[in-house]
Amino acid sequence: MPTVLWLGNLRVMIRTNDHSPPHIHVVGNAHEAKFALNCPRGPVTLVENYGFSLSEVTRIKQGTQKNVVVLCNAWEKIHGQS
Repeated sequence: MPTVLWLGNLRVMIRTNDHSPPHIHVVGNAHEAKFALNCPRGPVTLVENYGFSLSEVTRIKQGTQKNVVVLCNAWEKIHGQS
């Protein structure tokens, strides 16, 4: 599972054997969340959350939205066009 971005100590990953629609997995502090990218420009939206607080989810959404084009390009590079 390639790490495509770091948000502080949180890994933002795209699984190589994953499915559409384009999305990311954010892992850190013994928590994990899945966010839809809604390529090509977002908005990044929460799909599943396992342990992150509301403030952490907000911070993750802001950080990934700032990088949504980079994340969508990474998804396309790994999986082809969505």
